[in-house]
Parts: sequence; C-alpha cells; structure tokens
Amino acid sequence: MTPLVERYLTHLRVERRLAARTLATYEEALLRLARRAGETGVEMTQVQPQHVRRWAAQLHAGGLSPRSVALALSAWRGLYRWLGRNGEVALNPVDGVRAPKAAKPLPKALSVDHSVALAEYRGSGADPALEARDACIVELLYGSGLRIAEVVGLDVQASGEARGWIDLQGGEAHVLGKGSKRRSVPVGSAARDAMQAWLPLRSALAKVDQPALFVGSHGTRLTPSQIRSRLKTRAVRAGIPSHVHPHMLRHSFASHLLQSSGDLRAVQELLGHANIATTQVYTKLDFQHLAKVYDAAHPRAKRR
Repeated sequence: MTPLVERYLTHLRVERRLAARTLATYEEALLRLARRAGETGVEMTQVQPQHVRRWAAQLHAGGLSPRSVALALSAWRGLYRWLGRNGEVALNPVDGVRAPKAAKPLPKALSVDHSVALAEYRGSGADPALEARDACIVELLYGSGLRIAEVVGLDVQASGEARGWIDLQGGEAHVLGKGSKRRSVPVGSAARDAMQAWLPLRSALAKVDQPALFVGSHGTRLTPSQIRSRLKTRAVRAGIPSHVHPHMLRHSFASHLLQSSGDLRAVQELLGHANIATTQVYTKLDFQHLAKVYDAAHPRAKRR
C-alpha cells in the first residue's frame, strides 16, 4: 500500500464515512492501480489516460468481469478527482475511460407446460375470491403479456380517468403502457372466463366507489408488491421449479407467441415496444429453445 492510497482511504473512512465493505472494495481496486503503476514504472500522480485504458483492458483480459472493471475505474476516478481538488494532479486520467460492455442476460421465461400449469392451478382451502382474483391476474400476465403496472392500473369500467380497462365483449384489454402510450391487446377466452368468475366476487371485497379491477382483502387497489408476493407463493404451490415474478410471465407470453407464429412485428405491437430491437431478444430465446431440442433429439448433435 502506497502512502497516497493510504491517505485517500483515510479520507474515505474519516471524512466521507464510507462503510467497511465499501472501503474494502475501494482498497482492492486502488491496490490494483498501485500494482499496475509500479509494474509500468510510473508514479501514480503521473498516470495518463493511455495507461488507464491499457490497465483496464488487462484486468478484463485477466478474467475480471465488466462490472468489476467498472467498479475499479470508479474507484480510480474518485482518487484522481480527490487529487485534483488538492492540486496534486492537473487532469483526471480516468475521465472518458469506459469499462467493457457487459453482456445483457437473456430474459427468463417459463416453459409452456409450466406456464399452463401455473395458469390452471387452483388452490384448495384458500379464499375463493382471492383465488379467482389471482387466477385472473395470471391469465392477463401470461395470456395478454401485460406489464404488472398495466394490470394494477386496470379499472372495472372505462372512464376518462381510467388508466386501463377490459372490454369483455370485444375481448380486448386497453392499457396505458410506458411513456403514457395506450395500446389494446387481445384477451383470450381463458382470461375472459377468469374475469367472469372474479367480477361477482370482487363486489364483496371492494370498497364503495373503488374503481380498481383488482383489489385486496382491505378493498383497495392491489399494489405491485402484493401481486409479486401472491404470484411467488402461487408458483411454489403449483410446483413450478423457478422463482416466478410477473415479468417472467410477460417474457413467457412473448417467447411462446414468437415460437408459434414467427411474427416479430406482431409480438412487438402486442408488447408495446417502441423499438423492435427490444423485441428481438426473444428471437434468441426462441433459438435457445430450438438448440435444446436439437441437442436432446438429433443423433448428430452428440459427440461420441
């Protein structure tokens, strides 16, 4: 540990009062910097942007993840910003140096069998009204690909103030999506049946003049966290071997629809994506599914 690094860590601990865990992360990153500077034969106050770029590339090539490289660069940048305020360096050599891009993980989707099992699950001994409500929510998340905020925003009736509503006769859900953009999506027969089972039971729960379609046991509009909790519990009871959250059902809707139709533009419109590049991630999921089928079934897929 160099005196300069020690001084900066003391500043972080005493003046900025960083937590011990954060300090440990900074210390590890700064020791990497000091080590690279020493190997290069350059004083830390004389480090230039080309040094930082090369060292960041070496860290990544040595197995450090893009996120860890970004954390190291952030610590280095903070050091030189502090040195600049103290008049010890003329420029911050880390400014403008970016970490390598991290690969975006593919969205997780349920299999068709697990999705259907979750949608068809009916708990025994539970409150019939809450079971009917939860079944309806699952049908809209998986059957229509709605976002959780769009489900929460649904009202019983269309009105000037309603963020969204269901037209049972027309078989459509009208919702207010991201960017305050309205869209209409089909509501399948299973979701309509679930809705007709829920609506008569809703009136016994909902407070007077409560417009929300989905209400909790206290009669007020359900919150996203309540839906997440109920869905997680429901999935466990249905025997689904994954941590299920509402957006996973939207991913499943898109993936299964694309697998069946191959119509990327239609899936984009149903999801309400402004950019088709956002929808294209599901083509990778589709290929992933096909690759698994090939690996499991084709005689030439397995090496001897």
